[in-house]
Amino acid sequence: MDDSESGAAGSSASLRDVRERLVRRHMESENVHDFDTTIGTFDHPRYELIATDRVHDGEPAVREYFRETRAAFPDQRNELISLRHADDAVIVEFFLLGTHRGVLMGIEPTGRAFRCRMTAFFLFEGERLVCERVYFDSATILRQLTAPDGSAETG
Repeated sequence: MDDSESGAAGSSASLRDVRERLVRRHMESENVHDFDTTIGTFDHPRYELIATDRVHDGEPAVREYFRETRAAFPDQRNELISLRHADDAVIVEFFLLGTHRGVLMGIEPTGRAFRCRMTAFFLFEGERLVCERVYFDSATILRQLTAPDGSAETG
């Protein structure tokens, strides 16, 4: 391997490191509701929630998304399962958890907790985070929040 090849490999590894540190900081700041830090991890804040067909584009929209979801789930948090790298993304599998304490999309608070396995694609342009695209099954959450005896399975 010549110097240019090892330099490219080193550059690729350092880009992965930069992206992974940013994604971890992003997720940790969401857990402690430090949304200034969360927003600061983006070049331009953008969340795409595929299951609900909702896009929150720009800082005002993202801050409203945080306000709305944390009012409904004040203890909302994520637990990292795995993290993988792609050419233009960091792909994260995680559990999202929370307790339903406020109105969400017209559903009155139930006081029930949910736990849902999700996947997020953190999309990058170089070192710049440009989007978090989240895939999940909304029925998994709804079932846990509305089960008559609170016995719905989690996962």
